[in-house]
Amino acid sequence: MTEHPVAPGLAQALELMTDAGVARPAREAFARHYRDLEEGVTGIVRESTIAPLQDPPLLADVNVDPEAQDEALARTAVVRLNGGLGTSMGLSAPKSLLPVRGELTFLDLAVRQVLALRERTGARLPLIFLDSFSTRRDTLAHLERYPELAVDDLPVEVLQSQEPKLREDDLTPVSWPADPRLEWCPPGHGDLYPALFTAGLVDRLLDSGFDQLLVANIDNVGAVPDGRVAGWFAQTGAGYAAEVCPRTPMDRKGGHLARRRSDGRLVLRDTAQTAEEEMHLFTDETRHPWVHCNNLWFRLDRLRDLLAEHGGSLPLPVIRNRKTVDPTDSGSTPVVQVESAMGGAVELVDDAVALGVTRERFLPVKTTNELMLLRSDVYELTDDLRLDAVRTPAPVVTLAKEHYGHLGDFDARLPSGMPSLREARSLTVEGDWTFGRDVTVRGDVTLGPEGGSVEDGAVLDGTT
Repeated sequence: MTEHPVAPGLAQALELMTDAGVARPAREAFARHYRDLEEGVTGIVRESTIAPLQDPPLLADVNVDPEAQDEALARTAVVRLNGGLGTSMGLSAPKSLLPVRGELTFLDLAVRQVLALRERTGARLPLIFLDSFSTRRDTLAHLERYPELAVDDLPVEVLQSQEPKLREDDLTPVSWPADPRLEWCPPGHGDLYPALFTAGLVDRLLDSGFDQLLVANIDNVGAVPDGRVAGWFAQTGAGYAAEVCPRTPMDRKGGHLARRRSDGRLVLRDTAQTAEEEMHLFTDETRHPWVHCNNLWFRLDRLRDLLAEHGGSLPLPVIRNRKTVDPTDSGSTPVVQVESAMGGAVELVDDAVALGVTRERFLPVKTTNELMLLRSDVYELTDDLRLDAVRTPAPVVTLAKEHYGHLGDFDARLPSGMPSLREARSLTVEGDWTFGRDVTVRGDVTLGPEGGSVEDGAVLDGTT
């Protein structure tokens, strides 16, 4: 860092991070991204510089015998990203503690899926959560329900770093005396790498006999460790693999992989890395038909070498995330959160590969639209705690954000539970509607902006 003159805003931020105990690799990552912002780097990936991902190998065509599957799982560890508070849905507690099915939360499902696999296969399958300063306490308290989760002396959680939010006007750390906690933010899930390096977790896993690592978001209930995928990845010999699945209308803003035209490497492009005038290309499922699941597989020895090469701080593309210091107050100070995506590491691995998987491995909940789906009768909970779709494709749910975007508003308008969606193709709710008990939706149904109440037992039939 001494190679470059240090801007006043960066110096202030680094001092705050040092005083807060943030480790060197995370500080170096922040400094690199700060300089990118100073130099006007936007992280934008232009359509002209990439070619769409075409014809990845498909999990449906993978042939791995059951013994090889179990052997691969026995050498696999799992990390789930658990740093978010779900503020986009009006939550102030860890998103992972949001009930998904009955009283079962994202955290419960992730833990119980792994415990069920351990019992069935005999694999040790360490499960480690990457927590933030905002989620750590509540997560550890909830995990006390699962004393059997720990494997040997491996931790059940690793703490990611924190960084100051920056004023958008001058890139100095923001001050917010009303709630100083809001002056800080997690640095995006690209902080996975400094966190693993600082904790020495890669070496500890290797020393314990594990050579593969699956990393996935906690809010993707489909990201279950899978013997077929683990076995396929072991057979490839690749250092890195990313799961992708066919894009649906509900994934139009999801990130995707592409080939960089200049060198043929795989790269990740997210919404924040797309120019506004090119969003129609980004969201075109015929041009970019595969959505990035953020289910990533690593060869641990290769990851160790990559981290060592870069001092624990990988040179990931910067993501400039514009927000307000208080995310619930649009009138509060505009800030920039400097972030990076862990999937951006794909371009650093010369033999990185992609695998096309089915929808069962990508069931994310980013909004209450997806939450309605997963809580509905479109899915059934299996004995091994997977959510199994009883019909495909799943219907497309679009709820008016101003009435359903926050969880409290969503629950208030669905006091008796979700409508039946098994016979629906789409449900669009444009106004302020409250649903009664045992409502059934068929075909394509739109409830208009006038709002109102849907009576108990109503059948909303849009099949004609």
